[in-house]
Amino acid sequence: MTDATLAAPQRGPDHRAWAARLRDVGFWADWAALVGLVVLVIVFQSANSTFLSVGNIQSMLVAAAILIILAVGQTFVIATAGIDLSIASAMTLGAVAFGQAYQAGWGLGPACLLALAASAAVGVANGLIVARGKITDFIVTLGALSAASGLALILSDGKPVTVVDASLLKLSTGGLGVLGWTFLIAAGVAVAAHVVLFHTRFGTHVLATGGAPESASAMGISTARIKIAVYVISGVLAGLGSILLVARVGAAEPAANTSFLLNSVAAVVLGGVSLFGGRATIIGPVIGALLLTALVNGLTLLGVSQFYQPLSVGIVVVLAAFLTRFQR
Repeated sequence: MTDATLAAPQRGPDHRAWAARLRDVGFWADWAALVGLVVLVIVFQSANSTFLSVGNIQSMLVAAAILIILAVGQTFVIATAGIDLSIASAMTLGAVAFGQAYQAGWGLGPACLLALAASAAVGVANGLIVARGKITDFIVTLGALSAASGLALILSDGKPVTVVDASLLKLSTGGLGVLGWTFLIAAGVAVAAHVVLFHTRFGTHVLATGGAPESASAMGISTARIKIAVYVISGVLAGLGSILLVARVGAAEPAANTSFLLNSVAAVVLGGVSLFGGRATIIGPVIGALLLTALVNGLTLLGVSQFYQPLSVGIVVVLAAFLTRFQR
């Protein structure tokens, strides 16, 4: 036997067995969010029979609506190998803008438009600085997180504005059967996002920008414009989330809720979207958002202290991130 033969890797039965195991792990990695959601439903229903009651299902879907919308916006950004750390602060700024406009007597329609514009402005600023300024998205959106939060506090003087409106009340409490209006809006956003990402030229350019930016540029794709566009999409969806948040809470709160930021990224990771760009899905982050909502809801029903809920979410996210190493 020659030295070359000794040096060559031996691809025997053991190699094939390991390859088969990796394929099995890859299958579970691709469907981690769905499998996790099914497991949680079985466990929590076994522990508390009210988990799958009509009222609790409706409550969970309403609670998941805002997170679904933010996760969809985050997906577009992450698909380009970026990240939007300012998405929760942009939503807070939109809510404050809504509250200030409504308090000034603008009416519901103009207040909604101002909320969308305020949050979209954060996205425009992020996109321009990242794409044109060539500054790392992590730094830019981290700065925008602080700036948007500070601006929200300045505009509101740190005081919440109560918003009492019949239409908003109907939006937050009404629906079709178990499906609340807010969840139906979130589902509509997810469907539209799926069509845009996978059935339009823009969606193809988004994935190309994240997967192979140099090749995309060589093909004539303006990667700078694509990056600006995805941050604007994230901002606009944050604005939509701010309207639903005001409708749900009944007030425009100036304090940013960082859990929305962390959970939006977590839902995207759970959904199997690659943090390195080029690989994305919409249904995955939606299921990831439902999983995180079900996890918190189930722990609450079981009487588990709220102090343990962030810990459990963190563990789930780390496990999901580990599984993404084996995605096919």
